[in-house]
Amino acid sequence: MGALQGRVAIITGAGRGLGREHALLFAAEGAKVVVNDLGGANDGSGSDMTPAQQTVADIKAMGGEAIVNTDNVADWDGAKRMIDQAVETFGDLDILVNNAGILRDRVLVNMTEAEWDAVITVHLKGHFAPTHHAAAYWREQSKNGSKKVRNLVHTSSTSGLFSNPGQANYGAAKSGIATFSQICAKELSRYNVKSNSIAPAARTRLTLATPGLEDVMAPKEGAFDMWDPANVSPLVAYLSSEACEFSGETFYVQGGQVTRVQTWAMAEEIKQNDRWTVADLAKAMSGLAPKS
Repeated sequence: MGALQGRVAIITGAGRGLGREHALLFAAEGAKVVVNDLGGANDGSGSDMTPAQQTVADIKAMGGEAIVNTDNVADWDGAKRMIDQAVETFGDLDILVNNAGILRDRVLVNMTEAEWDAVITVHLKGHFAPTHHAAAYWREQSKNGSKKVRNLVHTSSTSGLFSNPGQANYGAAKSGIATFSQICAKELSRYNVKSNSIAPAARTRLTLATPGLEDVMAPKEGAFDMWDPANVSPLVAYLSSEACEFSGETFYVQGGQVTRVQTWAMAEEIKQNDRWTVADLAKAMSGLAPKS
């Protein structure tokens, strides 16, 4: 039996890239999968059912169970339909993997309001809306006596956690997602929900759109392909399993490497038992300034 045998999962953005690899592995591990994908371009424009349909066809060809969902993850009612479709088709929902995303890279001084809004909406609201409706369902199940373990996996990025220039919109959203996951872990633990996030490094449509990365990520003949998106999926499957021992954590994953990322933490301090003056702060804080 697989690690996800009999569990019901929704994976957003599962028509291509990381999401597709997650869906294929989840099915191989015994999960019933709702393959969500709007089928848009890198920047979120357009729609095409074909990628989601292909993923579902491939899962069925290997003997698995899967259905297509093409709702927009950032649409409130669409997100609710996605949750309802899983429950109505497969009888329950155990796992939500928030993976869908877009890019509209631009340096801050050139970024438009539309470019900011589009990326923040797809990533942040696109994580919040499905999670809200899944959590509401799990709360009701818990009130009705269910003791099942439920799992949330969110997709953050080193672009946000370590502040990549040229991606103010994407980075802000991705950093926010890691914090959102921690809040989910604290709020939903009473319903037996575990929430974690990943910061993956892999070859996808979005990463290949970054200048210079195509050559860096190209597979080397005879060598382990550390940029293969399929390398990320086993961690997502583990974090989606009943055996998962973590909640509220973020993990960097690339190739065969998994690293837990520490959250914001207090560092150096200055302190006195009175209100500071600006002049005294200027002196005292000079000792905290980074040394060049």
